Amino acid sequence: MEFSTVLSWFTFVCTSLLILFSIVREKFNSSLSKLPPGPVPLPIFGSLFKLGKKPHESLANLAKTHGPLMSLKLGTVTTIVVTSSSMAKLVLQKHDQSFAGRSIPNSIQTRQNHHELSMVWLHPNSQWRIFRKICNSEIFHSSRLDANQDIRHKKVRELMEHVNEKCVSGGAVSIGEAAFVTVLNFLSNTMFSVDLAHLDSASSQEFKAIVCGILEEAGRPNIADFFPVLRHIDPQRVRHRVTNYFAKLDEIFDRIIDKRLQSKETQTTPDVLDKLLEYSQENNPEIRRPHINALLKDIFIAGTDTTSSTLEWALTELIRNQEIMEKARLEIQQIIEKAKPVEEQDIAQLPYLQAIVKETLRLHPPVPLLLHRAETEVELCGFTVPKHTQVLVNAWAIGRDPNIWEQSTTFMPERFMESDIEFRGQDFEFIPFGAGRRICPGLPLAHRMVHLMLASLIRSYEWKLSKGMKPENLDMDDKFGITLHKAEPLRAFLTKI
Repeated sequence: MEFSTVLSWFTFVCTSLLILFSIVREKFNSSLSKLPPGPVPLPIFGSLFKLGKKPHESLANLAKTHGPLMSLKLGTVTTIVVTSSSMAKLVLQKHDQSFAGRSIPNSIQTRQNHHELSMVWLHPNSQWRIFRKICNSEIFHSSRLDANQDIRHKKVRELMEHVNEKCVSGGAVSIGEAAFVTVLNFLSNTMFSVDLAHLDSASSQEFKAIVCGILEEAGRPNIADFFPVLRHIDPQRVRHRVTNYFAKLDEIFDRIIDKRLQSKETQTTPDVLDKLLEYSQENNPEIRRPHINALLKDIFIAGTDTTSSTLEWALTELIRNQEIMEKARLEIQQIIEKAKPVEEQDIAQLPYLQAIVKETLRLHPPVPLLLHRAETEVELCGFTVPKHTQVLVNAWAIGRDPNIWEQSTTFMPERFMESDIEFRGQDFEFIPFGAGRRICPGLPLAHRMVHLMLASLIRSYEWKLSKGMKPENLDMDDKFGITLHKAEPLRAFLTKI
């Protein structure tokens, strides 16, 4: 249900909301005078109507008028928006602990209590630290990733076999879907030692629909987020739909876990599920079955979608910029023997390919708005950020800031060839994976998978659009959610070189 269709619903609650608004305004009167500048709010709705369908773009435009540290009233919720690298550094580094909380969307507060169990949404408490430790040591540590290298190479070979079949048959490749299944099966083999889907299968499309559905619903403007008094009503039925999506994922994971428990045997080489069950069976109160399900949902939702979307954006940009594609292909051909497949150890010798990935992440960060919450009252540059205030760091706008980036909206990988800027959370002009204690734990895996898949795909094939369609006319529109997808999925034809 769109925003406009539910506005009439507010007629009978306007009086109570006005009273609530007055109470909130009265309560925070002393703090409000110290808030950063921002647009003058409308009664009741504040600046809600300024968000539009693409809040990352709308907020970037508002910052041009009101500054890089801006406050908005969204319904009854005070929101601080950060739109510069210097302000991002203050929030994500200097005051990292104070802003380590998360504002939890109403859509995530489902009957599964996912928000109370999830590493993504938990406050940095002991349970959150255990989850991060498991991710950092058992899944995303460099030694673990090195040990799983053969699995990734196998999954990329399967991707290339799929692509070659499309090449022979003359069919178009849906690169986002193909990359999604590749990453999904790598994760499922790491976690469970099985494939969860097959390329071109209905099951893979169903899993992708579930993941995309969760991210779109959680990211869409939801009245219950702006008027917390309505949180139990769920007027747009967003929470209801997310609850159903979570139930479908739980059904998949429960089936796998039950089978493992019934077998009473671990894998020949223990996988992550064995380790999680071992934690659980040691009577660890912070790792129970619901916690395992929540962690699995976090890993599969975040890991599959962001990696496959980044690859799709990268290939889209290369199809639009054929000279950059040729330059990258030449670099790969000069480094890797023709008969050998691309392997992870080759990536370090491909600086131009790495620059292409960085430039893709600069223009198309997987998560455009980094969501935080002030756990204490914080003073920033003479302004006051009240406790429990929602804080949005606009990574999309920072990556396109013309004060930092020359020709900021142009795809130019060369800008990174003579630069030491990295996306590991230390350079705040480039934070596609966040920074500080909330930085994405899956960054090391995403780095390996995107480079390996992209190098393999452009090395041996020329990529073209459907007949009559010019690269410069390729749709580059994005679709806002928690993650940033191409509005029109990329379908391309290929010719073997």
